[in-house]
Amino acid sequence: MANHILIVGGGVGGTMLANQLVSKLYPEILRDQVRITLLSSSPDHYYKPAFMYVAFNQFFQEELKRPERSLLRPEIDFQVQEVTRFDFAGQTLHTRSGKRFGYDFLVIATGCVPAPERIEGLQQGGDHFYQYEPARQLAQRLASIEKGRIFITVSFPQTPNVPHQCGIAPVETTLMLDDYLRRRGVRDKVEIIYTYPTTAQLLRNCLFLQRPTGEILPGIFAQKNIQFQRGFTLGKVDPEQRIAYSEEGDAQPYDILMGTPPIRAVDAVLESGASQAANQEGWLPTNHETLQVYGLQGVYVIGDTVDLPVSKAGGACHNQAPVIADNIAGEIRLGTTVAVYDGKVQAAAQMGLNAGMPLTYDYRHDVLPTPPTKLGGLLRNGFNRGLYWAVARGML
Repeated sequence: MANHILIVGGGVGGTMLANQLVSKLYPEILRDQVRITLLSSSPDHYYKPAFMYVAFNQFFQEELKRPERSLLRPEIDFQVQEVTRFDFAGQTLHTRSGKRFGYDFLVIATGCVPAPERIEGLQQGGDHFYQYEPARQLAQRLASIEKGRIFITVSFPQTPNVPHQCGIAPVETTLMLDDYLRRRGVRDKVEIIYTYPTTAQLLRNCLFLQRPTGEILPGIFAQKNIQFQRGFTLGKVDPEQRIAYSEEGDAQPYDILMGTPPIRAVDAVLESGASQAANQEGWLPTNHETLQVYGLQGVYVIGDTVDLPVSKAGGACHNQAPVIADNIAGEIRLGTTVAVYDGKVQAAAQMGLNAGMPLTYDYRHDVLPTPPTKLGGLLRNGFNRGLYWAVARGML
């Protein structure tokens, strides 16, 4: 009987992994010993990291999506199905359509979702760029502001050592905002204030990311007249008065509030009972090396749903996918896992509208910042405009 590998989630992690599994297990697929199914709640695949560019009117929605089927190898059974319940004991998934799917190996690639409603007033009084429609709304505000105060704040998960989604994104958008307002000719009339919470968990209470980066970026912010402040943990927002209040007792007025909102796992994962994460955030207990979910036979997790101390970003999925592919192949062929994830994440950070900074880190090594350059910006632009789709197809 064929081993059934079931992947839930059609983001970059699930898509990349499905394609890599076909390459890894092609002989078994040809002999009908392995079959691969990918379930996604949407027929379309979105390049989510580009939503932050939408906030600066650099991308339209049509440029950011492809049919998921077009990104998958033909050997993969792709179905548009929303998973509503995980039955781990019965190795079965339930979907909203009423269908059930059994599995021998399961990969949870469901990502995370912004949860601004978890902070009083933030949904009504703040803006973010982690989804398309909110990013488009923010774009309208940024395009029309002539003077005032743009207040930027970052919210962390309450689960220890788990960072917010895409760790560098708040820094990227702050520097992009500075460039954008200068191009509009209104920068001298608009204050930019960047704040970071008291508890930075893995990031050791630095102002920006890991310590080496924290030593470089304040100087860059100071050169651009961007104000910055540690110890602002967003507690609530007054949308009518346009004031952001911190848990430390501070109050900051704003004209535009750009907030990195709280994040959580999707409903089906939250309700599965597999997570012990704080504050009902839903992160799955993940083996740091094998990427298996602790306590669940044959279940792996990739991307934003892990509880690992690495960025919830595509640059993490890129390195997690081959580990999971090797380990599932190892279990099928040898009865044991064979690969180890070292925590590696890489990216080309957008440091303004034109400049970029390649960066990489892992469990043992912090980011080593390099000077932002136009060449780095071209690298990021190339990834945005084409290389990403090759990565999703498992070609890079």
